[in-house]
Amino acid sequence: MLELLDWLEKTAWAVEIRQSLWLYPALEIVHILGIVMLVGPAFMFDLRLLGFSKNIPFASLAAHLLPWSRRSLLLIIPSGALLFITNANALGVDPTFWTKMSLIGVAAINVFVFHRFIFTSNLNPDGDLPFQARISGCVSIVVWIAVIACGRLLAY
Repeated sequence: MLELLDWLEKTAWAVEIRQSLWLYPALEIVHILGIVMLVGPAFMFDLRLLGFSKNIPFASLAAHLLPWSRRSLLLIIPSGALLFITNANALGVDPTFWTKMSLIGVAAINVFVFHRFIFTSNLNPDGDLPFQARISGCVSIVVWIAVIACGRLLAY
């Protein structure tokens, strides 16, 4: 594992990003923009699941917001990988980094469970949501706040 981390940190891309005056900050901006595009719409949808803005049908809100969250992965994953390789030796053994990755796994499982078992086509778009939807919304909000906190802790 340590050999892989060392190899990643010594790749030409990692060296170029570290030595560039603007590449690392540009990658951070892209990564943060992606996080905003992921978490912002997710929070708005989660608040609807918790019972806010009941005048907006949740199916319409999902159709409007959630594609933005999915598209954000095109920004987050490549920029995150590139940021990681610039400091792979330190991040690869940092418990905060692995906590962040584990929380992202929890968020992914929460999304899968919600869309596979709770957010089904037989729900009334204007009706009350099942209790499990509120639990899923709550889990999502808490997990994404923790992911953001871990990300900020890694920066300092």
